[in-house]
Amino acid sequence: MDRIQPCTHEEADTRLLIHALDAQRCGYQNIKIRSNDTDVVVLAVSSFRTIDAEHLWVAYGTGKTLKYIPIHHIASLLTQEEAEVLPLFHALTGCDTVSFFCGRGKRTAWDVWRVFPELTEHMSSIQPTMTDITDEFLDAVERFVVLCYEKTSTLTRVNTLRQELFAKKSRLLENIPPTQAALYQHIKRAVYQGVFIWGQTLVAQPILPSASNWGWKLDDQGWTPYWTSLPQAKDICYELIKCGCKKGCGGRCKCKKANLVCTGLCYCGGGCGSCD
Repeated sequence: MDRIQPCTHEEADTRLLIHALDAQRCGYQNIKIRSNDTDVVVLAVSSFRTIDAEHLWVAYGTGKTLKYIPIHHIASLLTQEEAEVLPLFHALTGCDTVSFFCGRGKRTAWDVWRVFPELTEHMSSIQPTMTDITDEFLDAVERFVVLCYEKTSTLTRVNTLRQELFAKKSRLLENIPPTQAALYQHIKRAVYQGVFIWGQTLVAQPILPSASNWGWKLDDQGWTPYWTSLPQAKDICYELIKCGCKKGCGGRCKCKKANLVCTGLCYCGGGCGSCD
């Protein structure tokens, strides 16, 4: 046990892989892990080349749904770089400690990743020794999120897409991307989970920074997500009206009736001369 003790991992998900690595070092080339957790499958794929066993399986499910997932085969379908950043991609698109994008599941995110390979390079640039995330990485993730919500969009900023989707398609707030400020905190939580924690899966005593610097805050209830640096809309927006005028803003325009100027949320985009 000298190779794996002392171990400071708090979760069984990562401890399992440390034992798998130890088993390979003891001469075992065919290893099976029993788990019903998707996180374990992701971490197994990411760690397979380092574990370097001939076969690695995850027994997933129970009863009639039990299946054996061939980790060695899945890992062979990915490049080494893709496999290494898979935990960060998994965290970015939602896991136990990082929120999901409403209405955008793993399949959608995976399809976008396939057509936006630049994300891989930027995810690879994030290392456990970093003290902050780079602007280049933020820009890449922001573009990725834009594509998740609008595959044909040429936009690069989520705030611009939010305005466009809300004004032109009247989508519910739940079905548009988060604000840039909220996305920034989301990315920091994803990096903390996907790089600092999962990125050190095979390290028995990982070195972790304070979560308070990575999208979390400590209060009387314990650690809770720090969602955004922006104030709540209810505290700063006392009246919010938008019109849906498609042929110019006339006498029936909601904004005109309220003596308000059209904004970017209106169908006219705020450039309607009749509102001046």
